[in-house]
Amino acid sequence: MPRTAIRRLVLAGLLALLALATTLTLTPAEARVAPTVEKPSIVLVHGAWADASTWKKVTQRLQKRGYSVYAPPNPLRGLHEDAAYIADFVNSIPGPVVLVGHSYGGAVITNAATSTPNVEALVYVDAFAPAEHENVFDLAAQQPGSLIIGDPTTIFDFVPYPGAPTGDVDLYIKQSVFVQAFGNDLPAKTALALAAGQRPLSFLGAQEPSGPPAWATIPSWYLVGTLDNVIPPAEQRIMAARAGAHTVEVAAGHLSMLSQSGAVTKLIVQAAQAAS
Repeated sequence: MPRTAIRRLVLAGLLALLALATTLTLTPAEARVAPTVEKPSIVLVHGAWADASTWKKVTQRLQKRGYSVYAPPNPLRGLHEDAAYIADFVNSIPGPVVLVGHSYGGAVITNAATSTPNVEALVYVDAFAPAEHENVFDLAAQQPGSLIIGDPTTIFDFVPYPGAPTGDVDLYIKQSVFVQAFGNDLPAKTALALAAGQRPLSFLGAQEPSGPPAWATIPSWYLVGTLDNVIPPAEQRIMAARAGAHTVEVAAGHLSMLSQSGAVTKLIVQAAQAAS
């Protein structure tokens, strides 16, 4: 056999042995398929005197990161009714969920998540995180600084609604108060537009005592707005510490998801990554 042919035969044999060795080495590793990490869905719950549009900037940022995001309407009829509605909504979503609440929406998720087994994390954004038997008005009054606490005739407009229980009315924040309480770090035109489109909160419903808190058993995160004129920052810190929440502080007013949407999104993503 010519030497050239012998060399080709030997080379082919060496290549075959090398390929076999590589296959034997790599096949077990390749056979171990890395587990797929399922991103949780994000449910954003708005507060009183607001609607889901306040979450628009945060929603867009989360969607860009590949998250499925829902911002359902909060009925604002009463804490327990609202919590039941949000719980039913969350339970319709397959897979894990991070439940986020702003302001009064924090009280809603605190109650809703006790009956939503798919909720892996709670995120509070300038939000109420009540303990059992507390209500949002009492919490807002615990520390000085809230512009929605005081003579109610100078803060609220009282509007009857059909079928209201005896003594109940819809509460609207007077627009002049809204601008300073909710929109103190927003452009004046933006704050005035939000004041005009606010959704009311039921007077009696807002005073319903909270039930056992979901934050006692579910990991939580909390964003404190240090310029907040609705829930005093001192009270936010107390609620966050009591819940054992991972806490960040941001120089923002009550609507931090509008004025500091990047910081709010970052905290939600942290909670989602921990849940994953």
